[in-house]
Amino acid sequence: MPEGGWTHASAPYLRPPAAGQADAWTTETAAKGRKGTQRVVRAGEVRASREVAELLGLHEAAEVIVRRRVMFLDGEPTELTDTYYPAAIARGTRLTETSKIPGGAVTLLADLGHVAHVVREVVRARMPDAQERESLAMGADAPVLTLTRVTADDRGVPFQVDVSVFPAATQELSYERRVD
Repeated sequence: MPEGGWTHASAPYLRPPAAGQADAWTTETAAKGRKGTQRVVRAGEVRASREVAELLGLHEAAEVIVRRRVMFLDGEPTELTDTYYPAAIARGTRLTETSKIPGGAVTLLADLGHVAHVVREVVRARMPDAQERESLAMGADAPVLTLTRVTADDRGVPFQVDVSVFPAATQELSYERRVD
């Protein structure tokens, strides 16, 4: 892991925590002796970009619900994440609000019958735009990693798309897959 940085693993974010437990980010950081917090800076209905619509299997410019979050590690911004849900699933739920959801969105989605069975992730490196650079308190020449995750149910129907941006110098992505 980069010094002072963070190793990201996807598995903790795919299943709801036990009843009464905190969300995955809070739990994972606490287990490593660190403090993870988040701020939802926007939540509500928007028209999907072409990429998000395609990833969710929707028509271009379909209505989706977005939750835009800034993740903090020990008080410092470490990640920007936009999470998109089909409006048919998320409209009228707490996913449209900026308040925290007990157990995280994964718990609410499971209660609605949407549980992860298939996950596809793509990681890319690029230079950040001005807003990303400012939000993550990065230097002008520092690259970012982007992670696009599509989560689908047991029929392969996508119900969530996450687009995350991390400072590349302080992040590591870790994957473990069971091969049967």
